[in-house]
Amino acid sequence: MQITAVRALPLDAFLLVKIETDAGLYGLGEATIRSRPRAVVEALNHLEPLLVGQDATRIEHIWQDIFRGTFWRGGPVLQAALAGIDIALWDLAGKALGVPCYRLLGGAAREKVRIYRHTGGPTPEALVEHARGLLAEGCTVLRISPTDVQQPHFEPGPAIRKAREHFGALREAIGEEVEVIFEAHTRFTPARAIELCKAIEPFNPVYIEDPIRSENASSLRLLRQHTSLPIGTGEQWHSKWQFREAIEADLIDYARVDLCRVAGITEGKKIAAMCETHYQDLATHYTAGIVNGAASFHLNMAIPNCYVQEYAPPADWHAAAVPGGPEVVDGFLIPNDRPGLGVTLDEEALARMPGTTSEPPHWRREDGSVQDW
Repeated sequence: MQITAVRALPLDAFLLVKIETDAGLYGLGEATIRSRPRAVVEALNHLEPLLVGQDATRIEHIWQDIFRGTFWRGGPVLQAALAGIDIALWDLAGKALGVPCYRLLGGAAREKVRIYRHTGGPTPEALVEHARGLLAEGCTVLRISPTDVQQPHFEPGPAIRKAREHFGALREAIGEEVEVIFEAHTRFTPARAIELCKAIEPFNPVYIEDPIRSENASSLRLLRQHTSLPIGTGEQWHSKWQFREAIEADLIDYARVDLCRVAGITEGKKIAAMCETHYQDLATHYTAGIVNGAASFHLNMAIPNCYVQEYAPPADWHAAAVPGGPEVVDGFLIPNDRPGLGVTLDEEALARMPGTTSEPPHWRREDGSVQDW
């Protein structure tokens, strides 16, 4: 089964990858990084001539060749392009053999995959109302990020005070049984993150997510020394080598692996194995699209150390272009027998969607200096 074409397919803020073969089968991948997507498209265009004619079943070989075939390797753009290719090849393998991808990854390690949903609001009352709605739908794990309410400017002191106010109101309303993840979105220095952790410790979050910027994993050590809260991070890391330092030094408890960042299922499974040796769980990140969500689901079905998968219901137009994503029942993603990732592509629906040059918000402090979003 030889590769005949690699196509980059923008879908609004998302970027799909379609790999076609001489067997008449195609694989669907995703290379979304939600900013600077045209750079990823050009990377895919550059890689296509290297892939055409190759055996599509040699997934590990192709991964190694793309990653190591250039002296200047890695980085978020090239890894996103490789992710799209890798995920599409796994989808192809499952379709060629007529089995779901998780069967190729070692078989089902669980019967279903727990999800968490985002809840929030500009006031504590709005947060509680939204949370109650999600719980009524069967969700068992919530994620909150009250520091979002600081727009258009962000200052850590007011953000910490609002975090305590919102989280406290939520706990009082929903009780202690519901698990809640607190998302800090890399907005704090280590010193301020320590202050934040002490403020929310009484409300027992499952973990604090991305408490500091992600470039320097060793800075987590200072935070680790001053809080008992579990730490989850890694959604911005794009290789097992970046995860290695935090895993081996036991600086994290939950690895926020995003398959569109870490070059696909092949790398994601290796990171999961590294985490297993340190009794760390995966809490896979998801702000991309249906294909990335399906790929994460199949990885999580097959590994022993999945705690939870991030999930947001896709928009109707997205589901129309990429039908077949995993079904949600009572707070869990449920497997089915569809081959590959289980998703298909409606190119007519896709053609009706314009491409985009998505750019995240650019936040500022009150003095005008740059603040991480």
